[in-house]
Amino acid sequence: MNLFEAILLGVIQGLSEFLPISSTGHLTIAGKLMNLVSADHPESWTSFIAVMQLGTMVAVLTYFAKDIFLIVSDFFKENLFARKKFSQQNPNSRLGWLVIIGTIPVVIIGYAFKDIIEGDLTKNLYVISFSLIGLAIILAIAEKVAGFKKELNDISIKDSILIGIAQAFALIPGSSRSGTTITGGLLMGLKRDVAARFSFLLSIPAVLASGLFELSDSITHLDPGMIINLITATVVSGISGYLAIDFLLKFLKKHSTFLFVYYRIVAGIFILILLLTNIIKP
Repeated sequence: MNLFEAILLGVIQGLSEFLPISSTGHLTIAGKLMNLVSADHPESWTSFIAVMQLGTMVAVLTYFAKDIFLIVSDFFKENLFARKKFSQQNPNSRLGWLVIIGTIPVVIIGYAFKDIIEGDLTKNLYVISFSLIGLAIILAIAEKVAGFKKELNDISIKDSILIGIAQAFALIPGSSRSGTTITGGLLMGLKRDVAARFSFLLSIPAVLASGLFELSDSITHLDPGMIINLITATVVSGISGYLAIDFLLKFLKKHSTFLFVYYRIVAGIFILILLLTNIIKP
C-alpha cells in the first residue's frame, strides 16, 4: 500500500461510514480492486480497517461534542445525584437513556453472531451487492410511508428499541449502519435530519466499543512498515467523516434520501457485473 492508496481509503471510509451507502461494501471493493486484501493474511486488512475507523469515531465525537457533554452531564445529574423519574427528566437525560436502550439490540445480536460476523461473510461481495440493493428498496419504501413529523425530543422508548433493532441489521455486510438506522427512524416517523442525528448519536457507544475491541484484538496483525500509511488514512477518514456528517444533516433538511437509494442500486449492480465478468473475485 502506498500513500495515495492510504489517502483514498481514508476518504472512502470517512464518507461511506456516515452516508447511508455502506463503508464495508466500499472498502471491500476498493481493497480488492487495488489488490490490498491478501487471501493468505486477510487479518492484516481487517486490522487496518479497524484502526482507520477510529478516525471516523473521532469525527462523531468532535462534531457532537456539545451534545455529548450535555447528554452525559444531565444523565448523571438526574440519575445519580438528583434522581428523577424518566418522564420527569430533561430531554438530554432522556436522550442518554434512549441511546443506551437503542444500543442493546446490536450488542446482543453482535455477541451472539460474533463468529459469523468476523468470518468470510463480511468480505463476500455477493452478500454486499444484494445488501446494497435490498436496503435501497427498504429505504425507498420508508420514504414513501414515513410521516416526517417527530423531532429529537419526540423519540419514545419504543422508537429507540426498534431503531436499535434496525441498527443490528447493519451487521450484515453492505447494509450500512447509518442506512439501517435512518431507515428505522423514518419508519418511526422521524424527520429525515432528526433520524440522521439520532443515528449518529446511537452509533457512538456501539462503534466506539467495537473499534476499541477490534483494535486491541488486531494490533498484533499490523505491519510496522505501514504505520505512516495507517496514520494518514486514519486522519483523512476523520476529516472526510466530519464533512460527511455535516453534509448529510444539512442535505436531509431539504432533500429526501432517494439520492442514496439510486446510488446503492447502481453500486450493487456494478459489483454484480464485476463478479459475473470475473473482473473481481467474491
